[in-house]
Amino acid sequence: MRNVSPPVALVVVLVLAGATTARAQDLTNTGTQLTLEAGATVVIPDALINQAGATLITGGTVTVGGNFTNDGTVLPASGRLVFTGATDQTVKPGGATLANLEVRNTGPAGSNRVLLLTDLTVTQQLTLTTGLLRTAPTATLRLPAGAALTGEAPGRYVQGNLLAERAAVAGTTPVDFGNSFVLNPNGNALGTVRVTRHAGLQAAGTTYATNPATPGQKSIDRFWTVLADQAPTTAVETALSWLADDDNGLSFGQGQVYQLPAVGAGWQALGSPASGTARRLTASTTSLAGFTVSTPASPLPVELLAFTAERQGTDGLLRWTTASEKNNDRFEIESSPDGRTYHRIATVAGQGSSAQRHDYSLPDSNLARYAAAIIYYRLRQVDRDGTFAYSPVRTIQVPAERGLSVQAYPQPFATDLSLLIRTDEAGPVTIMLHDAVGRALLTRRAALLPGSSTVSLPEAAALPSGVYVLRITQNNHRRTVKVVRE
Repeated sequence: MRNVSPPVALVVVLVLAGATTARAQDLTNTGTQLTLEAGATVVIPDALINQAGATLITGGTVTVGGNFTNDGTVLPASGRLVFTGATDQTVKPGGATLANLEVRNTGPAGSNRVLLLTDLTVTQQLTLTTGLLRTAPTATLRLPAGAALTGEAPGRYVQGNLLAERAAVAGTTPVDFGNSFVLNPNGNALGTVRVTRHAGLQAAGTTYATNPATPGQKSIDRFWTVLADQAPTTAVETALSWLADDDNGLSFGQGQVYQLPAVGAGWQALGSPASGTARRLTASTTSLAGFTVSTPASPLPVELLAFTAERQGTDGLLRWTTASEKNNDRFEIESSPDGRTYHRIATVAGQGSSAQRHDYSLPDSNLARYAAAIIYYRLRQVDRDGTFAYSPVRTIQVPAERGLSVQAYPQPFATDLSLLIRTDEAGPVTIMLHDAVGRALLTRRAALLPGSSTVSLPEAAALPSGVYVLRITQNNHRRTVKVVRE
């Protein structure tokens, strides 16, 4: 045990080197810094609670028999968090990122789940040994490029929303996203591709599709949403697979791949029906959006006719048209400077249920504020019961702005903070972060080339909630950006 005295508060660092520590009750970290070094193991039979103001640095293995609640800071290093309960366990990440996570829950079926309440990113390895990992309907488990998932099998898989990312997708070699989706780019250069699998929650409109006119027409309890940096110019090949757990009551002598090219545009059959007994079907397509599997009866009717984005001077203009709407509460319009992190910029009311054509439009003023050469847009259509679906992504090219422009994202931020900096000059840039009373808390310097660059500020994750100011200087250019820590 050693004491470290920072300017404001006492931080106690507990270093466990090559030892195994067992606790007979909950382990609660109350405002200290707990460091677990590589090779060490902490066994916690009950709950692990990392309170606000506390820091957990995981270099070894932490096994938890109860729930995991984080309201402080978790620095994942290369450590492993293992859930070993004999009944359902809940996980409240609190914005934390984990390096390695293993589900080893030995409870009976229906009570052997690790329940993820909010978004979580696992950067290295997600392992399913026994039990299920189940996300809340609004939560997503994210596996960025380089992260892997192993161990999925009947009765042991990720239920809910699982996003897997692969970078530099190109060439002719099939890319396995690890979430039962395989993509062969067939010579297309697609850039970074993100595939979100929605599965196993038995929720119409959330993890499976239905035909409102004929509810018996439905998909498996699994569909995939695909977003790529670049749209394919020639056909790509997709392979979709699923477990018997997600048959959703359907019998697959014949199965059919369906694609949802736009919000409400109807599930369109791809290719011809084929044997579904192996629970794996392939199909070719020239667009990437939503995919699912059903019997040869299409799950949904056509509703959305068009969605476009265009530049008008310094502004953008979005237009979309529906042929009909059913229980449509609203459209949430989202934009992104990088095609990965989206933010809602407006909400437009829907027509409820209507068999008439409706035209919508929305301006987006001052595209230069994004500090990006390409702006990405999508529609999030939300029904009155809360179910939702995304449109295809549309883009607008932004003319280069002279000088220096900066955008901070996400806003507000809960964990890492990044800056998208666009400059037409080469040279060093200085980034200073100040608190609300003007005290400098962080200084970062980076060498930039002309064009757009991303600078990450992971140290911002340790800041308390509040308002901060970033001052960015390059040569004779200066910019000030306000950011908010949730």
